[in-house]
Amino acid sequence: MKKLIFTGLIVLAIVKTTAAQQTFSSESFNKKLGKTGTLCDTVYSVRIVADTLTLLNLGGAYPNQKYTVAVKGTKINLDWANIKGKPLCVTGVFILYKNRPEIVIDLPEQINANKLVH
Repeated sequence: MKKLIFTGLIVLAIVKTTAAQQTFSSESFNKKLGKTGTLCDTVYSVRIVADTLTLLNLGGAYPNQKYTVAVKGTKINLDWANIKGKPLCVTGVFILYKNRPEIVIDLPEQINANKLVH
């Protein structure tokens, strides 16, 4: 039984460490510009611009967000009304839009709302 508990604690520590490594600072985001990577943080605000564009502000509410996730198209279906305050990981190309860090996603496999952030 002790071995099972110990193994569980090790797995939890690995998951927590992996998620923490995916949280980016502004400097590390800028180093990845133009490259594909995974970014994890908390959703602070959601803005539905159109049927095919939703903006998620991570790490702070607009206009003080750390990062913006531009969800384009209609293939990604999330519970937009209840995603605020939830951890989120997205994988996409790191870009700057109007000099602000942004990731554009359009496929369901680019988003993971179940990963731990902290």
